[in-house]
Order: sequence, then C-alpha cells, then structure tokens
Amino acid sequence: MAAVDSIEAYLSELPDLRARRLAHSEWGLTVPGEQLDGDPLDVGLRMADGLLRVQAIALHGAGDLDAWMLLWWNRQTRVVRFGCTRSRDIWVHADVPVAAVDERELDRVLGLVTEAALAVRGLRPPAGAR
Repeated sequence: MAAVDSIEAYLSELPDLRARRLAHSEWGLTVPGEQLDGDPLDVGLRMADGLLRVQAIALHGAGDLDAWMLLWWNRQTRVVRFGCTRSRDIWVHADVPVAAVDERELDRVLGLVTEAALAVRGLRPPAGAR
C-alpha cells in the first residue's frame, strides 16, 4: 500500500483527531485537549523528498523554558527532536522515510510526537500557578 493510502486509511479510522487533507501529500489533525488533559495539539504531516515530516507546536512563547535543555533532550531522543523559534515557540519534529510508512509506523511516530509535546508542556507550571 502506498504511504498516502496508509495515512488516509489510518486517519479515517480516528474521527476524534479531526483530520483534514490539505493537499495530495499533506494533512492536518488536532488531538483534542480532553485526551491530553490540557490544550489541544495541532499536528501537521507532509510527504516530500522521500520523507514524512510530522510536526506540532508544543508551546507558544515559552521564554521561561531553558532552550539549552531542549538541545540536551535532542541528544536523548530517537526519531523526534525539538526546535525553538525566535519568538520562543517550541516545536516537535519527526521525519521518517516514506518507504517505512504504514499504519503501524504512523501510529508510532504520532505517539512519539504527542509524548514529546506533553513532556515539554509538563515543564511549565499550570496557568493558575504562574
């Protein structure tokens, strides 16, 4: 089965993710906040240049977090990594070869991206405690 078809099949089986196809090889989905005990997680998927990239913004404007700690985390993780924009938004990225994409691998990489985003969010105290 082609990677595009595997992704379509996987996402169509999970209506709670509110998946949407943005282009032939691009999708967006939203993990509801109720499933994460917090804010929803918007995730983008894009196939290009032989890779499937999965990315999600974990935190907006996280100037209170130590960006060096994220670099250290990048050395400890496999498949996923963290990035930080100039405006201190924290992103989680993952790239897997398109040839390896099937429903099982997609489930694994989406789980790793979600887990990483929750780990970063867990570093910040709850809104009422700040």
